This record gives sequence, structure tokens and C-alpha cells, in this order.
Amino acid sequence: MKFSVGYQMTSSHSFMEYLAENRDHIYEMYFSWGDIPNGRHSMLQSNDYLPWQAQQRQIEDLRFISDAGIKLNLLLNANCYGSDSQSRSFFCKIGDTIDFLKSGFLLASVTTTSPLIAKFIHENFKDIEVRASVNMGIGSIQGMRYLESYFDSFYMKREHNRCLSKIKELKNWCDSVGKGLYILANSGCLNDCSAHTFHDNLVAHEADIAKMDNAYEFRGICHDYLRDPKNRVSVLRDTNFIRPEDICLYDEYFTAAKLATRVSRNPINTVKAYIRGHYSGSVNDILEPNHSGVLYPYIIENSKIPTDFTRHVMSCDKNCSNCDYCANAAEAAKVDLGCIEI
Repeated sequence: MKFSVGYQMTSSHSFMEYLAENRDHIYEMYFSWGDIPNGRHSMLQSNDYLPWQAQQRQIEDLRFISDAGIKLNLLLNANCYGSDSQSRSFFCKIGDTIDFLKSGFLLASVTTTSPLIAKFIHENFKDIEVRASVNMGIGSIQGMRYLESYFDSFYMKREHNRCLSKIKELKNWCDSVGKGLYILANSGCLNDCSAHTFHDNLVAHEADIAKMDNAYEFRGICHDYLRDPKNRVSVLRDTNFIRPEDICLYDEYFTAAKLATRVSRNPINTVKAYIRGHYSGSVNDILEPNHSGVLYPYIIENSKIPTDFTRHVMSCDKNCSNCDYCANAAEAAKVDLGCIEI
């Protein structure tokens, strides 16, 4: 399996250098651009750089990655573009951005949530692959068929990561119509999160929201939910991440596996774990979002998760009310850091 890795502007160049050194394992690097809304915070918002400095630093990093022969994937994956969603000026801005990135970098694809952006790229940039974002939650043949003329490839709905029958079904259809299929491997999100769309909308409008006198801070319902000890089994049972040890089980079904690393505290640690195919430590530390702070002083030690875990949950009937397998696995892998002598 090769990996699609998210760009992060780190204080040193070590992350970019690590990707270049391991280019044989890297399918592409995905990134947002400038002030265009995306599925995370603006790339220009940095504690270390002024906005113009951040843009220049990113240009240098993208050129370095391109020179290493690693393809680039532009993210236009915000959940909402507000009044710009259909505006002519917005599509002109997208066109100018792609023209610039094609002229000096290895831009090969765009990931978007917008059928209109997908249509625009197809009409104007025939050599650019257009990929449907995982944030669209596409998890059925019907959902793919509706957008067949808009997208060249799809991210599968993350809730299907542990359902082998659904993976095979979607893969067979994609192969039959010449579409690519991708997977997000290390999401820490809870399955079927009822506040996911709301949260994605907040992120899309974060620049405007930051200017307001806000009454509340919203970090996602998962933080409050998992803070209750009785819900902590959900860290293993109600998530969809794939352990580095098990990524090989997905090789025949997906073009590449996406690794969420854009806000990771240690992106090299995450990428290294999946390239090596094994990891010892808190499994949350290689996921986005990382719930380690909520669980402390406990962690779920990845090396203590049963070796048959993924094979089991890929084929089980998902009737969790009558099964304790995941609860027992989580308990077996739980480590109390407060009891460890230093």
C-alpha cells in the first residue's frame, strides 16, 4: 500500500525530508492553498510565520516534494463555500490557482466536496484527476453512480473501513466503470457522528467566525462524549481506524490509503508507523483527531490490541449490543500511565 500524506508546515524541514527519503511508499502529498477554505484550518494561519511568509514556505516545500518525484493533490474540500459556492470570481480563482500549481509543481489531482468544482476542473483541466472527498460520506454504489460524470475517483465513507463485504462491492463497481477507490486509514472520528456536518461547516467558515465575539467554543462532541468513562469503549468499538499492522489487508482494494497528518503533533511518527506496518504506543497518537488528552491517564496501547482484531471486525455482523468483543479488546489494551513507575 502507498500512502497519501497531508502537508503540514513544521518548524523544520524534517517532515518533507522524511517523505522524500521514503518516496517509494508515498503515493502523493495533499495540501490546501492560501485562504481557500478546506477541511482544516487555513494554511496561512501559523504561529511561526506571517501569512506571506507561510505562503512562501509552502511554495518551497511543494517544490522540494515535486523535485523528489512525489505527486501533489490540491484540497478544495471545504463543506461550504458560502456566497462563493457558485460565483464566477471564485471559479476564476480556482482556475488561476491550478494554472500556477501546474506550471511549477507535480500537481496531479484535486480532492473536492463540490460537484461544481469537479465539473469546472473536468471542463478546464483534462489531465487533472478529480476525487470525491471522504467528507462527502459516499458509501454506496448509488452514491457513486449519482456523481459518476463528476469524479474520476472516490474516497470511501470511513464507516465502511471495517466492512469487507461493502469494500468488495464498491471496489467491483469502481473497477467496472474505471474509477479509483481510496481509503482514509487513521481517522479518530466516531462513526456516524451526528455533529460531523455541523463541525465541518464551522471549519469552512473559521476565518469569519474568528472575527466574532463568540459565546461558545466547539471542538466536537467526541471530546465530551469520551470524557465519560462508560463511553470509552467507543475509542475502539465505534471508530474506523486501521492499525498499521493491518493495512496490508486492504492492498488489493484501494489505489492508496490517506493518512491524516495535517494537524498531527508528530506527523513523521504516523507515517513511519504505517510504512513499517507496526507501532507500539498509544494508538490515538497516530490518529486524527487524537483523543489521548481526554483518555489520560489511560491509553489504548496499540501493540496490546488483539492481532485478529481487524480481521474479526471486518466480517462481524456489527450487532454490538449482543457482543463484547471490542469491549474486551479495549480493556485488554488499556494501560494506566499513572501506575507505571519511572
